Amino acid sequence: MFRSIFDASFLRAEFDAAGINSQFIPLIWKHVIRNPNCEWTEIPSLPTAAYSLLQSKFKTTTSVVHSVLDSNDEVTTKLLIKLQNGAFIEAVIMRYDSRLGKYGGQSRPGGLRSTLCISSQVGCKMGCRFCATGSMGFKNNLSSGEIIEQLVHALQISQIRNIVFMGMGEPLNNYTSLVESIRVMTAFPFQLSPRKITVSTVGIVHAIKKLHYDLPNLNLAVSLHAPVQEVRCQIMPAARAFPLEKLMGSLQEYQQNSQQKILIEYIMLDGVNDEEQHAHLLAKLLNTFEVVVNLIPFNPIGSLSQFKTSKEQSVLEFQKILRGTYNIRTTIRREMGQDISGACGQLVVNLSDKKLTSTGLITDIEDLRP
Repeated sequence: MFRSIFDASFLRAEFDAAGINSQFIPLIWKHVIRNPNCEWTEIPSLPTAAYSLLQSKFKTTTSVVHSVLDSNDEVTTKLLIKLQNGAFIEAVIMRYDSRLGKYGGQSRPGGLRSTLCISSQVGCKMGCRFCATGSMGFKNNLSSGEIIEQLVHALQISQIRNIVFMGMGEPLNNYTSLVESIRVMTAFPFQLSPRKITVSTVGIVHAIKKLHYDLPNLNLAVSLHAPVQEVRCQIMPAARAFPLEKLMGSLQEYQQNSQQKILIEYIMLDGVNDEEQHAHLLAKLLNTFEVVVNLIPFNPIGSLSQFKTSKEQSVLEFQKILRGTYNIRTTIRREMGQDISGACGQLVVNLSDKKLTSTGLITDIEDLRP
């Protein structure tokens, strides 16, 4: 099986073993980004040994775009990507125009920008009961090259400014590939700012403690979803392995080291975690942190979940308590791409009987900085 040219550690090891200078690697990447279907011989000025090595062990991309689906308002584009092993993942491009404040937020400088929502695994082992992805179970981790190839495919459609690891999978359960892929994304030729990259996690405590040291200046988003451990375990079974007290301790340590706001993701479930008492408990849990709380309307996922969407008034009251009583910056997410099944928590890919069904990707995005 061939390796992706964007599997950085493997590529460098092969170059070192063959005595090829690794300075050629970014130049190869630059050419492939512009010409993802090129032949190796089309890349100019490489050592002879590099051409034979590339042809024998690497592909420009090991994944292919199976289909592209645009929302009716042309704001969201969903890419269905087939991996070399036959599995499918999705990536979603979301477009914003902050000059006009077009999509429900306050107008901010910066103009047109696109955000790419990336998957880190096929399936997910976290089993969150409000998310269809969890119903798939865990299939496999993506390599760093397979993660980066989602960006390469997206760049053929739109210039990407922001990256959010909020697609299929728990990014911190694929820690090595996550770190390597982000290091490539922030280096030449991609040169994305780490301040424009957000990693979302359900709260893998030991990985959160490492993240700042391995990837400084990164944005961290935490899928908290409940202010008490009992409710959290009810809707997020994986939370049993990461008690709320230990999670908050790791976040306190992370924030002390990084001096950055943390995004708190909170899905609103009718009668489960959306009452006034929950808002007060959440505020008291977060009162020593610099955070942005993002309230997420729940998208029903049919028979896969017993939960219901919170009433609009409940969401507004919840926000009012956090903002007005406790002065915690709180946003309500506007979902994008519902008409192409691109709403939060609805991704599930079923390959049984060779039939592919996709009911959406987590379009989960919040800028922590203008």
